[in-house]
Amino acid sequence: MPERSSRRRVRGAATTLTAVALVGASVLTGCTSDGGTSGAPSPSPSPTAVWDVSPGSVAAVGDSITRGFDACAVLADCPEVSWATGTDGGVKSLAVRLLGASKAASHSWNHAVSGARMAQLPEQMALAAQEEPELVTVMIGANDACRDSVALMTPVADFRASFEASMGRLRATAPKAQVYVSSVPDLKRLWSTGRENPLGKQIWKLGICRSMLGDADDMGAAAVARRDAVRDRVVAYNGVLRDVCARDERCRYDGGAVFDYRFTGEQLSEWDWFHPGRNGQARLAEIAYREVTAAGPSA
Repeated sequence: MPERSSRRRVRGAATTLTAVALVGASVLTGCTSDGGTSGAPSPSPSPTAVWDVSPGSVAAVGDSITRGFDACAVLADCPEVSWATGTDGGVKSLAVRLLGASKAASHSWNHAVSGARMAQLPEQMALAAQEEPELVTVMIGANDACRDSVALMTPVADFRASFEASMGRLRATAPKAQVYVSSVPDLKRLWSTGRENPLGKQIWKLGICRSMLGDADDMGAAAVARRDAVRDRVVAYNGVLRDVCARDERCRYDGGAVFDYRFTGEQLSEWDWFHPGRNGQARLAEIAYREVTAAGPSA
């Protein structure tokens, strides 16, 4: 769970390779679409007049993508390159783009936790609400699909209940905070991209995301069906994010932008070919900034 802090960042400590092998399936993320069906079958609802395109503070919740895991050091969180709240000049996080570098350092907070699933989001959201942020970013769900087997994936109904509870926890303390919700990355696209790297496939054998990445070169019917089942579940999760967000006038879903983005090997971590590296984090920041600052419909 994230450490409680009063307006300061939390930095994760590195773990051993063995530890990562055991938790690899839960240390999430990847990104992207393999073309075709979007994670959000319908467009994001039009933003409402209450949306402020220039929020003055940002709190981030989510999983290892938002913690910058494996982005600048092997087997370690690297929150300084986080797409949401990082300070790295090459990434230009959402917070830096919105607030400027100096203000971002004092007016953004990262409560994401590597390995987190949707069931852990309500507690993260409660912590974020205590910061009284004007904007909360949410990127979570890959770990719910990225399990040791398809049978262990989080049921869609449970995913929905936890996200609804998360929004409730936020609204109880920060009723006017805006929420930017990222779609879950396309894990099948990640498999398709990463399997082109021999080293990446060797690392995947340590146990990372077995539901999608296990037996990476197996193109038999069972393996294909397994990967399709994972992708279908991610699409269903994105439908939940879209629908729950649409019921809150201060919430924006990205319309499937992250799911649809065609990440390449250039954007993946050089250590695990699974998490976004610095380049990937920068692309996520660009998407978020575009969505957060998009003008609403004319009055």
